[in-house]
Amino acid sequence: MSLLSRLLLRFLMVSALCLTASAVLIVRETQSGLSEEAATSATRVAAQLARQPGLGSADGGQRLPAPDWQAVPTVLTIVSGICVEITIQAEAPQRLCNGWDGVGDPAPAWFQALSDLTFDPSAPTLRSIDYRGRAIGTVGAFAERVAASTRAWRQVRLTLGIATVMALAMALLTALAARPLLLPVGAIVAALQGLERGDEVGRLARFGIREFDRIASAFDAMTIRLRESRNEAATLTLRLFQAQEDERRNLARDLHDEFGQCLTAAASLAEAIEMGAGEDRPDLAGDARAIGRITDRMMATLKIALARLQPPDLDEAGFEGSLRSLVADWNLHRRHAARFRIDVAGDFAGMPAHAALGLYRVAQELLTNAVRHGRPSRVVLRVSREETRHRPVTLIVDDDGGGDPSTIDTRTGRGLLFIRERIAALGGTLSIGPSIGGIRACAVVPTGA
Repeated sequence: MSLLSRLLLRFLMVSALCLTASAVLIVRETQSGLSEEAATSATRVAAQLARQPGLGSADGGQRLPAPDWQAVPTVLTIVSGICVEITIQAEAPQRLCNGWDGVGDPAPAWFQALSDLTFDPSAPTLRSIDYRGRAIGTVGAFAERVAASTRAWRQVRLTLGIATVMALAMALLTALAARPLLLPVGAIVAALQGLERGDEVGRLARFGIREFDRIASAFDAMTIRLRESRNEAATLTLRLFQAQEDERRNLARDLHDEFGQCLTAAASLAEAIEMGAGEDRPDLAGDARAIGRITDRMMATLKIALARLQPPDLDEAGFEGSLRSLVADWNLHRRHAARFRIDVAGDFAGMPAHAALGLYRVAQELLTNAVRHGRPSRVVLRVSREETRHRPVTLIVDDDGGGDPSTIDTRTGRGLLFIRERIAALGGTLSIGPSIGGIRACAVVPTGA
């Protein structure tokens, strides 16, 4: 949930609590007002009846006839929604109500049920009827249940209707006012996402809001430290790769000078033994030929290893020529069914030496992985260079050897880890996705200013 949505939700929740409290207060005030009106009605009716003739008994004890209640005009002035119950001596109680139909539509049943929880109609307000100095009866007044809840409902509905409209209007105005203030959040999130993708993120603009400006300052300081750390890591990685290339060159020289000469000597000795074996020693001649065959296989393996260890002469053959030689070697010495092809587009002149050597090693490793981890019938190496500001080189290895790219973890595989670190040191990116029947690896490395 967004910050603005959460803010509006809490505002509406507080408004709902306030409206509920207001409704309870309105109901209580309405009931209090009805109690006062019941007391007024009881006092008024008792005073009116005390002045009416024909009530109670005459002085000689003879009962006078009961009055005609409908003919008593004062009784009809009972406050709307109030009922009175008149009891005079031994006469049967008489109940009169005013406004049974004058309070509008009755309140909903659920509101009546809630109103009954706080309203007690069983406690009427009593007033004594005093006739000629003595009490002859009582008047009890109380608010009628349906009339009381309906009056309260009308007050609540009107008040809450107005309050709800005002709350919604305030929420809308709050959203319109808060939305511009929250715009910096989008800019900060976009900058963080760019930082996560590895993009070059500049300084954040100041937003004029102290809290967001503090976040922007902390973000700028973090990007500066991160950029410095990346540059230091890239420099260190390049040095490590250069040391690795030097070590490979030394190892290749040692293998060629020592191991190669030993193999050549062993092959010569095997040939000499075969030539010197007499006809009576065919077994010796056979062993010498076997040694020669083993020596030839070891020599072929050594040549392949030397080709992988020795860096190409990029100054003489160029980046494109080195890649074509690499693909040609794979087609020449292949022990598999795959056929290799190279497609080149763009001008590779003026490439930095470290970028050219790094991309050559990446291509070498990707071609090896295509054969080692699948059974392709074709492997295509595509290399292109764009004539834009940074002149990025795109290197793609596409094969049909099967495999699921979603199961490849570029962080744990040794070969892919090597590729990822080398590309990161060059400031590039690596992506691995599906191809037609196989896997497609794509490296993009900037090679210009």
